[in-house]
Amino acid sequence: MNELQQVLQTALSQMQEVNSLHELEQFKARYVGKQGAITAFMQKLKDIAPADRKAFGAEVNQVKGQFEVALTEKKEHLLQEELNNKLATEKIDVTLSGRDAGRGSLHPVSLTLNRLVKLFAQLGFIVADGPEIETDYYNFKALNIPDNHPARAMQDTFYTESGNVLRTHTSPIQVRYAEKNTPPIKIIAPGRVFRVDMDATHSPMFHQMELLWIDQGISFANLKGVIIEFMRKFFEDDDMQVRFRASFFPFTEPSAEIDIYFAKTGKWLEVGGCGMVHPNVLNYMNIDPEKYTGFAFGFGIDRLAMLKYNITDLRLMFENDLDFVSQFKGC
Repeated sequence: MNELQQVLQTALSQMQEVNSLHELEQFKARYVGKQGAITAFMQKLKDIAPADRKAFGAEVNQVKGQFEVALTEKKEHLLQEELNNKLATEKIDVTLSGRDAGRGSLHPVSLTLNRLVKLFAQLGFIVADGPEIETDYYNFKALNIPDNHPARAMQDTFYTESGNVLRTHTSPIQVRYAEKNTPPIKIIAPGRVFRVDMDATHSPMFHQMELLWIDQGISFANLKGVIIEFMRKFFEDDDMQVRFRASFFPFTEPSAEIDIYFAKTGKWLEVGGCGMVHPNVLNYMNIDPEKYTGFAFGFGIDRLAMLKYNITDLRLMFENDLDFVSQFKGC
């Protein structure tokens, strides 16, 4: 018993010299680990006379308990010291100004869309919206697209199992809006559209905006005036040249392709299509073509964003690269 008490006193004395939690763990193992000095006394129980084992075991447990209490107190002391040292070395000067959390940036498509909405609002147009999954009627038939038109082909259009389609343009929004509203109608219809296509300048999902103005006396001259004004405002070039080339679209007659002379490249670039709304489409809209006329204009928002911000590969728009997007801070 005296030997056991001596081991305890030695342990308590040596414990005072321990200066870190790591050292404390090693110290603990020397006394109550598998090969520890106090543990060794428990292993001597088999050599103690049966009559004395109970008292001996109780004494060893008492010593072990005293050691563990002292060990716990030492650990709490070291933890408090560690915390005090940390607080002393990591003081915060609350008088310093706060750090800038940094500002994010909008995607170039979002920037372009916001700018388009603002510009057309200045011309009196409001925003209309519609579903991305459309019926055959609104996506094709109501736009005077015949059953045998190539646009209906499976290789160009995404069809659902129910026979609906992922809209291939935002023109269905125009029909839906006109069904519920009477002229004058001045709307823009921005949104996502879907076509089976993928390369450096095409994506299976892209963004499009279409414009519709229906009223009495609307002519191709109104169409040209709006488009030229828009292009010059968007590209901030009051002298930008805009030309119209005769073309064909089922939903407009006459129809035209729109080109702009892009000074950065020194070339004419196609940016969209337009035309006077076909009388058949006006009938589908429940609008009298004898009383009203109108024009429509459609273009790719992604395409305009590429031209505006000098982006050469459309796929960059969809890769979620923060380094790419961060270039447009402040735009």
